[in-house]
Amino acid sequence: MKRRIALIICLCSLVACVAPARKTIERGEMKTLNICWQRLTDEHGQTCDRCGTTETAVEQAVQKLKRALQGLGIDVVLEKKTLSPAAFLKDPLESNRVWVAGEPIESWLSATAGQSRCCSTCGDADCRTVTVDGETYEAIPAELIIRAGLLAGAELLRGASPGTCCPTADSSPVSRECCPGGHN
Repeated sequence: MKRRIALIICLCSLVACVAPARKTIERGEMKTLNICWQRLTDEHGQTCDRCGTTETAVEQAVQKLKRALQGLGIDVVLEKKTLSPAAFLKDPLESNRVWVAGEPIESWLSATAGQSRCCSTCGDADCRTVTVDGETYEAIPAELIIRAGLLAGAELLRGASPGTCCPTADSSPVSRECCPGGHN
């Protein structure tokens, strides 16, 4: 029920922004909503099943968001980043992370990050999970990415300036001004 109410509020916000968005489109100005996904890859470019499932979900979500937001003057861009085995060993919870408009997906969804034992490529490491509305996900479903993308899209249409990039594994916590020096 909470999810439906949140989606209705988000959609109402998007509808309220249609008129300003039309003016933006008429002037040929597109805003950009960046989505970044980061995961561990081994020396052969392989990842674990959990990250592989999230990759499929991220790609599906980005395609749906592109279709939904294009008419509002928002272009959706996906960036995929790899995490080296060495970086993963330093902090396994950096793998299978999604940022929407420079913010961790957890921020958009009032979610929490957790961890659970993974497999294969990750060895015996505890990898990232996300808990939303009392449900824990090892692989992030497209629905959650879409929900976060719609919320971020509404922020863009309001004139807010969500971040435009995602941090590196070595950077400090994400903020809306995440890449002032252009490092990415």
